[in-house]
Order: sequence, then structure tokens, then C-alpha cells
Amino acid sequence: MDRQQIIDTVNEFLIEEFEADAADLVADANMHQTLDLDSLDYVDLVVLIDENFGFKTTSEDFQTITTFDDFYNFIASKVG
Repeated sequence: MDRQQIIDTVNEFLIEEFEADAADLVADANMHQTLDLDSLDYVDLVVLIDENFGFKTTSEDFQTITTFDDFYNFIASKVG
């Protein structure tokens, strides 16, 4: 899976599950603020990552993720 496929997949489930506006999913935008995430949303993200990319993660993995680009890079590092 290449980087663009990762971005497309991530954006698709963020739009569907978190009702995000596609125009707001900009690489350098703050992910937490843009999606207005709470602790339960991170649990949902863990499940969505497992379902879409086939690896387990924890909410602690999100402590170093600030931007959407950080999130894409995190996914790419695990599936690459």
C-alpha cells in the first residue's frame, strides 16, 4: 500500500466515522482540533486502524501524533 492509498483510506474513514469535512483534512492541520476528538474517539480510531490496516495500536500511540501528516506517517511506518 503506497502513501496515497493510506491517505485516501484514512480520509475516507475519518469522513465517514467522524463526519469530517474533506476540505479540513489538510496534512499540516491539527488532527485533534480539526476532528474535535475525545477519549472515546481515540478508541474508535484504534478499531478503525485495525479494521483498515490490519495492525493493533493503542491510544498511547497517538500521544506523538499532532497533525494529519503525523497520522499518515504513523500508519505508513506500520504497514510499510
